[in-house]
Amino acid sequence: MAETILLIEDDASIRTGLELNLSVEGYRVISAADGRAGLALARERKPSLVILDLTLPELDGLTVLRAIRKDDRETPVLVLSARGQEASKVEGLRLGADDYVTKPFGLRELLARVQAALRRAGRGDELRRFGDVEVDLKARRVSRAGAEVELTSREFDLLRHFLLHPDMALTREQIMQAVWGLDYFGTARTVDNFIVRLREKLESEPGRPRLFETVRGIGYRFSPRGA
Repeated sequence: MAETILLIEDDASIRTGLELNLSVEGYRVISAADGRAGLALARERKPSLVILDLTLPELDGLTVLRAIRKDDRETPVLVLSARGQEASKVEGLRLGADDYVTKPFGLRELLARVQAALRRAGRGDELRRFGDVEVDLKARRVSRAGAEVELTSREFDLLRHFLLHPDMALTREQIMQAVWGLDYFGTARTVDNFIVRLREKLESEPGRPRLFETVRGIGYRFSPRGA
């Protein structure tokens, strides 16, 4: 299952942009615009990682961090700090933040720090299993019942997208944009053809699919529990 990231950020433009980009990377994102709501979500949803702005309404970031660490010493917390907040940044690290990024920041840097924090916490698992299928996301290898399954690069990209979005009904357009890219001028039939190939290679009964389900009127859903 995809890791859940809690984003606590009061700047609407930054929050919306990060929500979109983290979702595209395959994370489940929940967010809050103030410290009080963010702390409530942290306690209720138990996220895999928290991205925490230091300057927040209701409760400031350091207060939120202190409360999170009182409840939970394990969940990684990545602090967002503005230039000139050196003292607050140091205090955040002292209180138990795992890392920090200074605004304005580059998206690639932030994503890399998120991945590193999850990996250090043991939550960025590169191996995914469903039924007798094992997928190594890093090595881009797939095996079934111990035997290697040959997938094309695009087939693997499609499988990876499903693995990062389990039990979600995805439209053909969403799949096309995520796997083929915005500049690809294929048709919905392209997605259908690739789904057929994955079913033939990974389903026990390709004619009666239980993993790559058709969602009538929408598109497809990957159901790992169907294995």
